[in-house]
Amino acid sequence: KKASKFPLQSQDGKGEEAEIIVKFFDPTGSWTWYLMNIADDEDYAWGIVKGHDVELGSFSINELKSLRLPFGLSIERDRFFEPIKAKVVYDGLTQGKHY
Repeated sequence: KKASKFPLQSQDGKGEEAEIIVKFFDPTGSWTWYLMNIADDEDYAWGIVKGHDVELGSFSINELKSLRLPFGLSIERDRFFEPIKAKVVYDGLTQGKHY
């Protein structure tokens, strides 16, 4: 079995202490995906999605990888993102802040 890029299911059961561990973003738009957990198959992810609204939910890593954006760009991983409490991110995003 290959080594994971993400700490699989590392936020299970943490409730309000859960952290966002990875941030993905659309460099041509305003959508951002904040990953909290990822399943063993490394595709099914759960976290906060900032698009038209701020929502908690699931998303597919493979779908993010397959998106082709204008100018030949793709969804990017923020390599400088540091883990932060999910509650802080969610509350901040709903108040118009950026992370």
